Amino acid sequence: MRAAFATLLACLLCLTAAPATASTTTCAGTLTCTAEDINGMTIAQRLEFVRALSAGPAAEVVPGHAPRWRNIEGVLEFFADRGLGAPGSWVSYVDAGILEGVERGIALARGDSTDTFGNPGATLWASYLTRLRDGRLTARSAHDRAWSEAEQSSTEYGVALARRVHGIAATPVEERFYQFSEFYRWTLRSRPMLLDPLTPPVGPGDQRQLTFLDWFTDVTNDVPARRGSHLAYDLAEFDVPGGTLNFLALFAAYSDALAEDYLAV
Repeated sequence: MRAAFATLLACLLCLTAAPATASTTTCAGTLTCTAEDINGMTIAQRLEFVRALSAGPAAEVVPGHAPRWRNIEGVLEFFADRGLGAPGSWVSYVDAGILEGVERGIALARGDSTDTFGNPGATLWASYLTRLRDGRLTARSAHDRAWSEAEQSSTEYGVALARRVHGIAATPVEERFYQFSEFYRWTLRSRPMLLDPLTPPVGPGDQRQLTFLDWFTDVTNDVPARRGSHLAYDLAEFDVPGGTLNFLALFAAYSDALAEDYLAV
């Protein structure tokens, strides 16, 4: 009798835990998980989620293209390296806003739904994917601008989710690190059109990049994002006099620190 009761109790505990497990393993299939669901994921689960989005539903929208969010994978790998992004933290909610925007953008682009879940990045991600599919983002400057505008909108939504909805403010280090991420998106948006003739076009397989700028801003490569995030966080841990580093000085720092990785390509 006692053994039977123990077995029944164990089964009930399994049933109780099932919904949380299902929400993290089926999100890429249903495309209906909210930012709050994603906030409950570990960083390792989010990595699986992003990779599953790329290999599954996103590949249906833009078949043959390299994964579009490898640089986001690199940031998640950095979070795992540093033990950042625990559920309920400022980093977690900002990241959840980004990933929700990507997820809902794929759903919109695939025609599954018109619901953005209130995330303004969703429509921009949908537009990015459909334009990429239709061959309207082959120029690197146009591609990078569309990508960065979608991530910018999703990121700002995540920041608002953390601050206004959950009352969680960034620490000074997190705020400075965030400013460095703003620099990355600004670099994408500001890519000169004059460089397009010198750069392989965006397309299936995304040909090898030619310059450091091409490599540093390649959204299909996790290495510069992971290594760059480590450098940015190290710099953020110091309170630079006068505020955030000058953008040109920061890019020079990235160039020096990441040169070995770039040359190894």
